[in-house]
Amino acid sequence: MLQFTRRADTGSVASASVTLPIDKREKSRLRVTLSDGREAGIILERGESLQHGDKLASSDGETIEVVAADEKISAVRCSDPLLFARACYHLGNRHVPVQIVVKACGEGTVSYLHDHVLDDMLRGLGLSVETVMAPFTPEPGAYGGGHHHSHSH
Repeated sequence: MLQFTRRADTGSVASASVTLPIDKREKSRLRVTLSDGREAGIILERGESLQHGDKLASSDGETIEVVAADEKISAVRCSDPLLFARACYHLGNRHVPVQIVVKACGEGTVSYLHDHVLDDMLRGLGLSVETVMAPFTPEPGAYGGGHHHSHSH
């Protein structure tokens, strides 16, 4: 079976891709099916996680690209900076992985894997929660959060 054991240069051309949800992208040992139907293994150093757009190489030089799968997530959009900060605080206080995006206009979106209890908590703060299917790429965390490689290949 084809095995991908190292990160490839970002400029490498991928021959195939692998689409993975966040729980699979956080594993360092994984059996996968590539976009062209081939079975493959991903074997990386323990503690490494994969991000959307990462490229992996096999010992023979073949390269694949990692694609973040669509998942059921809850998204909260807010243009009030204080209310947005409160939402992020309460989610962080519960150690919930979050994806944070702030637009130039000041509107922010905080997303997390769908959880109706968290949805209700945020509605109680006066926020509107929308459930969507989209890739989930959470913040890696202040201490690296498992994404232990340099992008300066």
